[in-house]
Amino acid sequence: MSTEQSKKIDNKTITNLKSGNTDLVSETIEQLSESGNSAYLPFLIELLHSTSNNEIKKRIARLLAELKHSDAIPLIIDAIKNQDYATELQYLVSACWENGMDYSDHLSLFIDLMIDQDFMVAFEAHTVITNMTGKISTAIREQESRKIQNALPELSEDKQGLLHEIEEFLPLLEAGIEPQSF
Repeated sequence: MSTEQSKKIDNKTITNLKSGNTDLVSETIEQLSESGNSAYLPFLIELLHSTSNNEIKKRIARLLAELKHSDAIPLIIDAIKNQDYATELQYLVSACWENGMDYSDHLSLFIDLMIDQDFMVAFEAHTVITNMTGKISTAIREQESRKIQNALPELSEDKQGLLHEIEEFLPLLEAGIEPQSF
């Protein structure tokens, strides 16, 4: 299938996702998981937000965790930044380390999440950062280190501990060292 074809959105698929029929929605999520078409992510994230069905939430979370196409990264980042999805933040952030893609271009966002969000989201963001495989510049390392230092006095001991670990990790990320060595 060409890239052009894989990006097309089928209205029937959207109708199935919005149907409210748990079996049909589950089946559709499974089909989307197999197709790997990232164009449906905004619809799935909206469904994650709007459904009260825990089985559907789990299926979407699993799909997000199994993503392997880098074109999904900006869609997930947009959802993380979207205040409408604040209640889904932990699902979205955990998907970032579970799917194994590199989010190092968004280091600053994940440090902000560690500083500004509750401990569980901070812990997930910490895991995303320590699994990053990209390389950051000296300027980025210095900027993020200053941000962490400025935030530390206002944070709980638990979050301070997480941020101290990130501060130790930043020079490794700057050097391009794989996260497994941390």
